[in-house]
Amino acid sequence: MNTTPHPDPRDRPARLTVGVVGAGRVGPALAASLQLAGHRPVAASGVSDASRRRAAALLPDVPLVEPAEVLRRAELVLLTVPDDALPGLVAGLAETGAVRPGQLIAHTSGRFGARVLDPATRAGALPLALHPAMTFTGTPVDVQRLAGCSFGVTAPEELRLAAEALVIEMGGEPEWIDEDKRPLYHAALALGANHLVTLVAQSLELLRTAGVGAPDRMLGPLLGAALDNALRSGDAALTGPVARGDAGTVAAHIEELRAHAPATVAGYLAMARATADRALAHGLLRPRLAEDLLAVLAATAEDGGGAGPHEGHGRTEGHGGTEGHGGTEGHGGTEGHGGTDRHDGTEGPEGTEGTAR
Repeated sequence: MNTTPHPDPRDRPARLTVGVVGAGRVGPALAASLQLAGHRPVAASGVSDASRRRAAALLPDVPLVEPAEVLRRAELVLLTVPDDALPGLVAGLAETGAVRPGQLIAHTSGRFGARVLDPATRAGALPLALHPAMTFTGTPVDVQRLAGCSFGVTAPEELRLAAEALVIEMGGEPEWIDEDKRPLYHAALALGANHLVTLVAQSLELLRTAGVGAPDRMLGPLLGAALDNALRSGDAALTGPVARGDAGTVAAHIEELRAHAPATVAGYLAMARATADRALAHGLLRPRLAEDLLAVLAATAEDGGGAGPHEGHGRTEGHGGTEGHGGTEGHGGTEGHGGTDRHDGTEGPEGTEGTAR
């Protein structure tokens, strides 16, 4: 007699029918990846022309229907709508009786964990939070990019293996995120990815203004090396005039930015202060040089450079030579920035598409 215990079906999902609510940039790509693993997409919802084009390209022959009908047809439902739309969508689906007991319902929001699905859970659904840490284009290349992509996974403990199995079947790498750490996890990704796009776009524009004919070709190798060095070495990879304490160069930068791109001054100041703080903390920036540098940044702020005065600038007392660790408390103005609540172009229930991460 074979005494090998049968695996719990929740440990590794069987072949499932898959539905997508919100055919933005994320949902069709994930469904297409699941299709490659043997699952069967059966329905999607989306009302905009862009969502219909994406569904046609990535999920040919999959019908576009109303969200409630998606849930009726699918055993695994992917809710790929903007973060702010997700709680209302879940509550509405649960209130109308669209959720079935035993149905797997997974959302792809970085901000929320599994608790946002509580209305569906009370209706008998099995809740999963599967957030791909990737930017999406809405084209077939997204399916390829999922290979090796990390997913932030949150689910009840009894569904952990099922959630991780689905991620692996999509070619991803599951990374468990505790429920209460989801907002911090998402903020970290927004800080790195969203703001990087803004910085690169500003740099491209400034190089064009400076007369560079191919700024992308100039920046590509530089930014690639900087990213690689940062991922390998962290703060030890810091270079440039701020990390060196070249106050005169930084002052010249600010003067040119004010003349040619005044909208970039506030961001330059915020990043220069943050860079100075980290360089000081890691012994890369000498306190004597930091004094002049921070004085330049403080004077610029007081002259209307885009930020208020900063306590601790121009002094060398405490923590690597600057009182108050460079005076960064409250700097950067990051609250509300990054635009991640649109979750990579996911589409809301009314068809409002988001912006790319």
